[in-house]
Formats: sequence, C-alpha cells, structure tokens
Amino acid sequence: MSLSGLRRPVCLIPKFALCIGRSLTVPICAKRRNVPKIMSVQKFSASVPKPKKETVSLCFKLTDGSEHTATAKVGDNLLDIIIDNDIDVDGFGACEGTLACSTCHLIFKPDQYEQIHEKPTDEELDMLDLAFGLSDTSRLGCQVIVTKEMDGWEIEVPSGVADARG
Repeated sequence: MSLSGLRRPVCLIPKFALCIGRSLTVPICAKRRNVPKIMSVQKFSASVPKPKKETVSLCFKLTDGSEHTATAKVGDNLLDIIIDNDIDVDGFGACEGTLACSTCHLIFKPDQYEQIHEKPTDEELDMLDLAFGLSDTSRLGCQVIVTKEMDGWEIEVPSGVADARG
C-alpha cells in the first residue's frame, strides 16, 4: 500500500506568519483579480418602500416685487427649498447651511413666525444679529424645517445680504 494514494491534510505555515499564543496570524496579500463587471444591478429588498414625502407650496417674495412659488418637501429646510427650486437670490446660503453666516435670512409674518415648531437657538440668534434688515420675525432659512402647516405661506426675502463670515 503506497502512501501516495492517501489524502492527508496539508498544513503549511509560511515563514512570515506570526504565532501568538496558540493562534496563528497570517497577513493577507491583496491580489488583483479580473472580475467581470456586472452590467445591470438589480436590488432586491424584503422591506416596504419608503413613502414619498408630502409636499407643500411656498411663495418667496423678493424686494424687487417678484414672487417665486416653490414646491417644498415636508422635513426639508427652507435654504434647500430655495436652492432646489432655482430661486435666484444673490449670495443666499453662502455657508451651505452650517450656521456660519446670515445670508439665508428670511422674514415671516407674525402669525406664521409663531407657528414655526423649532424656536431659534442661541447660535442662530447670534447670526441673525449680523443679518441685513433684521426684524422681530426673522429666521435663518437653514434652521427652519418645512411642516404641513406651512402650505401657502408667503415668506419675504430681505433686499440685502450681510455675510457674517467676513
């Protein structure tokens, strides 16, 4: 009976392997493989698709008298709404919503201002102090989240922009 016919497990330990206690650690060498690209990817999911966000209509009034109606998704902030609807306001949202400027300054009607769910934070109030044309009902658009109650609101965009970043 020859030994070549028997299959024995082969156990080779490379010279670069590390033995720590009873465990053996072997570094993995990354080797580039030719993997065919998949032309189309199908996603399969057992989860229920997310419902589309509810939308509301908002009207932004510019100081030149023009009015721009925008469709807004509930849950988005007003800065994103103005940008997504391509409403041209010079310098609007210069800090991209990081609360580092006051260029997204908006003015609300008193009754609407009271209906905004989130009250302004100290950081927002500090930035508003630097805003052009500040009023008692001023807010930064990046900090105001759209709700269903805002449907049909008319929001004033001040005539000038004061960029607090310098």
